[in-house]
Amino acid sequence: MPVFSVTGDVDPFLHVALAQGEKIYCESGAMVMMEANLDLKGKMSGGIGSAIMRRFANGESFFQQHIEALRGDGDCLLSPTLPGALRMVEVGASQYMLSDGAFVAASSGVELKVRTQSLGNALFAQSGGFFITETSGSGQVAVSGFGSMSELEVTPGKEVVIDNSHVVCWDSKLRYEISMTTAASGGFLGNLVNSQTSGEGVVLKFSGQGKVLVCSRNRDAFLSWTQRKPA
Repeated sequence: MPVFSVTGDVDPFLHVALAQGEKIYCESGAMVMMEANLDLKGKMSGGIGSAIMRRFANGESFFQQHIEALRGDGDCLLSPTLPGALRMVEVGASQYMLSDGAFVAASSGVELKVRTQSLGNALFAQSGGFFITETSGSGQVAVSGFGSMSELEVTPGKEVVIDNSHVVCWDSKLRYEISMTTAASGGFLGNLVNSQTSGEGVVLKFSGQGKVLVCSRNRDAFLSWTQRKPA
């Protein structure tokens, strides 16, 4: 099985060691370096329909990079698009839902499937709109988050509310609801006003049993800040 490890201090690399015959796949453009024993090919995994749905679900490219050790053992370095943390997620006993842009790489035993969300979730979420990505199979998935990353444990009776823009991925067994506010009541208009005045935006309310990975930075807020005109 390929060995994934995170290396580096600030904006780390994902280091992958492959034995002969092993392969991984990653987001297009993620490959930084690979040894000569490895081959890289661009493939449209699952056909054009799956590629289109993945594009809508989490902003992936139509073509993924497939790296295979054909002539012997070899190492490669991968890097996510945005600066920030990398984390390995074990898939098998648990499956995970991935937010936009979270996917970096996966072992060949893991498949990324796209399924539809409810209308309410699709309208308010930034996690894929009507479509969202879910893992299946077994192996490891590398995910990235803008800034630092932290793991939260949701347990029965202990619901967690997280700003939607900070969610990286979550256990698919968790139940989640999308709202414009953390207020218990107030109706649609009241929630909309509260959302604007508190600066809270869209939040996700998780319940059940499972893990959620969150990142420290909001990429949309950061982009807006960089585009502000000086006073």
